[in-house]
Amino acid sequence: METRTAMTRLFRFLLPLLALIAAPAHAERVKDLGTFQGVRPNQLTGYGIVVGLAGTGDDSIEYTVQGMKGVVSRFGLTLPAGVNPALKNAAAVLVTADLPAFSKPGQRLDVTVSAMGKAKSLRGGTLIMTPLRGADNEIYAMAQGNLAVGGLGVSGADGSQVSVNIPSAGRIPEGATVERAVATGFDTAPTLTFNLSEADLTTALRVADGINKTFGDRRARAMDAVSVAIDATPGAEERILMMGMIENIEITPADAPARVIVNARTGTVVINGAVKIHPAAVAHGKLTVSVNESPRVVQPAPFSQGQTAVEQSSNISIDEQKKPMVNFKGGASLADIVKAVNAIGASPADMVAILEALKQAGAMKAELVVL
Repeated sequence: METRTAMTRLFRFLLPLLALIAAPAHAERVKDLGTFQGVRPNQLTGYGIVVGLAGTGDDSIEYTVQGMKGVVSRFGLTLPAGVNPALKNAAAVLVTADLPAFSKPGQRLDVTVSAMGKAKSLRGGTLIMTPLRGADNEIYAMAQGNLAVGGLGVSGADGSQVSVNIPSAGRIPEGATVERAVATGFDTAPTLTFNLSEADLTTALRVADGINKTFGDRRARAMDAVSVAIDATPGAEERILMMGMIENIEITPADAPARVIVNARTGTVVINGAVKIHPAAVAHGKLTVSVNESPRVVQPAPFSQGQTAVEQSSNISIDEQKKPMVNFKGGASLADIVKAVNAIGASPADMVAILEALKQAGAMKAELVVL
């Protein structure tokens, strides 16, 4: 027990000192590179009914009627069989929310409410008490409240419509109350696992090395390009202190791999600074063919009993823009690439073709990602 107390005091002493350590150039905190396994949000979903709409609801959709029957049955009311209530002021909705890690019963969550039927607008509506379930089909929160809708929809009798943003979805700030906590298991698992957001072997090794240097032992080891396993003593208090220290360790992540991102639909090209070009020559030209039609009306001579005719006249012109050949020297950087491509007057679409050709020629050793 004394050893455990001493360790706790040591962690509490080191934690503020760790935040004061000078960070190396381009260093980033471990907490910005990934998350601990199990310490994550959980998605919640529920089916509910929004009431109080100004005639913009689902009208007579069957599942809206069934949902309303379920709501009124809680108060001992029963809708007569065969009666269609024509619920223009109600709408069936799906309610979604994220349950953060370590959330406790009684805490509040923001929820998003989206219409799933013919409702034109949820403006002015109120969500009736709706249970929110997790992936295990257990209830973790209850949602209810007035919707805040940023959109607006107006329709006329002649069928004309005007819509601003999306009126069929809204939010309820702090509209749900947590009813059950999710067990993370971080305090009982034999080891803690830190997962990087982006897989990189070098960064995983540097994270493990930074943890070992901070604590002066070999408790951390890289398991693969994503996961770093950390030995930890059982107990929530000690692990929370250790996790807080690990999150504030600053390391220098590995450089990103050479990568060129191309969006063929918009013509957007993004090249990171790691891209290098081997010796290559690039020539870019543009051929424009124009066809102009100038039809001419021909009138017959007087008293010739001829008919008016249309004489076709076509003019074809060819314009070829000659661009100089650009020579890329070995090891050309991002700035050299941009300068050379601008010099030959290439558009974003043409630049995509040039980069693909450089890749095929083996002059660009980079990953080409086409979105």
